[in-house]
This record gives sequence, structure tokens and C-alpha cells, in this order.
Amino acid sequence: MKNKPGAAQAINDTMQSGRIREYSDYLRVVRGVSARTLEAYGSDLSSFANYCGNHGIVPEAADSVEVKKFIADLSAEGTASVSVNRALSSIRGFYRWLLRFGYRPDDPAVTLKNLKTPKTLPAFLYEKEMASFSELPDTAGILWPERDKALILTMYSAGLRISELVELTIKNMEPDLGGARIIGKGNRERQVFFSDEARAALAAYLPLRAERVRKAGANGAGLTGRLFINRKGQPISVSGVRWIISEYSERSGLHKNIHPHSLRHSFATHLVNSGCNVRVVQELLGHASISTTQRYTHVDIEHLKKVYAESHPGIKKSKNSRGAESGKK
Repeated sequence: MKNKPGAAQAINDTMQSGRIREYSDYLRVVRGVSARTLEAYGSDLSSFANYCGNHGIVPEAADSVEVKKFIADLSAEGTASVSVNRALSSIRGFYRWLLRFGYRPDDPAVTLKNLKTPKTLPAFLYEKEMASFSELPDTAGILWPERDKALILTMYSAGLRISELVELTIKNMEPDLGGARIIGKGNRERQVFFSDEARAALAAYLPLRAERVRKAGANGAGLTGRLFINRKGQPISVSGVRWIISEYSERSGLHKNIHPHSLRHSFATHLVNSGCNVRVVQELLGHASISTTQRYTHVDIEHLKKVYAESHPGIKKSKNSRGAESGKK
């Protein structure tokens, strides 16, 4: 029998200030997870706590049947399988923590399996498309061209996540603008490198950035040293970067859904297609698992045809034969 709304809210309030908050503190302090990951876990566990509250239980007392019902309800509501699996992952982590620290004797989520998800290739731009997109700030006449070109090329040439881009500081840049030290997911540190085009764009942008920060005074980005700022001299936000990319996407004429992660996907795809070792790409992207990087081992058909035509001895022989035969005539 379901509790009345008031009782359910009381349970939820207790949970938000109890075990879930303790777990959140553990993730933040001990595990060092990012703010965005904490937000995602918090959202998932809040939904689960609401579900449990509406059914007269608290999350740490739920059994596997109740967890299954919650997952089933998410699917019935039309929630994407990827989002359902993320919620299940959040719940698994919560119960592993409860078990580890003695808050319950078993793990009700240990036997639950993820939903099957459609295998889709990451969205990316071909090399010519990427070159065209990175030149848009020079011709579009919108926003802040020097900053936008530096932002696009920095993100693409180093394969940065959007969170890594907005948190990048001048202090972590190499003096010659050839690369930077990045703190990625799980506080993993890695070195990234910038292309000659990115270095030139950064060199053009930095004096303008300094002037904006100077005009902003004490309220500017000088306090944080963030590399990319908005017109007010404040550190640029994740939503700000998304908006910038969407503005140029609309004007690109490429008829693709270009978003910030498209630039990271393009970086990885171009490296793999050029023959770069997948382990090296893994290191450059900051992936903890090689399986994540292996998504980028797809190549376009035209690239395969070109490599085949240039490498297969039978094709070379046939071309030489045709040439020899034509010379005889």
C-alpha cells in the first residue's frame, strides 16, 4: 500500500539528508568524482528515493524485486536504455557502498543486468568537414571570432571533453602553446598537444582575452585563470560552449548535428584512420578502458578503398600490367 504524499516526502527528505548524502560525500571526497558525475548520480538516486518513498520504503531497505520494478517503470515511461542503464549503475554503486560499510548485509542489485542498447557510432566530422568548420569563425561574422576559432581548434586538436575545455587554465598551458596538462575524469592527469593551427589561433586570442579580463577587473577570469572566457571576462560555462558550437553548426551547411563532443569524436576517428595505435589514442583521450577507445576503430568506406588500392599487391600489379600493355600498343 502506498504512503500518503506527506509520508513519502518525509522519507525522501530523510534519505536526502542521510545515506544518499553520505554516499555523495564519499564519491566527492574519497573517489574524487567530477561535479557533473555527482549531479548525474544525485539525479538518479533522487528518482529512486522518490519511487521508494511512494511505495513506503527507504532505498537502503529495498530488495531486488523493488529495484527491478523501478527500472521497469523507467522503461515503461519511455526512458532511453542508455539513461536506464546509467540509473542502474548509480543504484549499483550505492548498494556496493552500503554493503562495504555495513549498512546492509547484501546487495540487491548485484544480479541485475543492463538493458540492451543500440550500437551507434559516435558522430564525427570528416577531415575536410572539420577543416571547413574550424574556419567558420573567420567568415561567419558572429560572436567572438578569435576566441571561437581558438576554442574549436583547441578542443579538436587535443580531443578534449567539454568539461576539460572549460576548466583548462593558462597555468596548465605550455609556454609555447604546444600543449597542456589536463585533469580528466577520476582526477586522472594527462598531457595533450595542440596543432600548429590551434597554436596560431591561441596566440591571436590570448592578447584579446587579457584585455577583456583587464576591463572586467576583480570580477574577471583573472581570479581563476581559465583559458576561455565570455565577453564579460568571466570563465565560459559548459552551456556557453554548447551554444557557441550550435551557432556555428547552424551556419556550417554540413547538415550534421554538430555538438562539442563531435570534435572529440572527430579527433579520435582521424587518429585511428591515420593508423595511430589504439593504445596511444586511449592515452590521449584519457580513457580508463581500452574498450571505450575501440569505438573509434570504425573507418569510412572511402578510406578503406583508398588504403586497399594503395596497399594490395594484386591491384598494383594489375595497374602495372595495364600500363605495360598500353605501352606495347
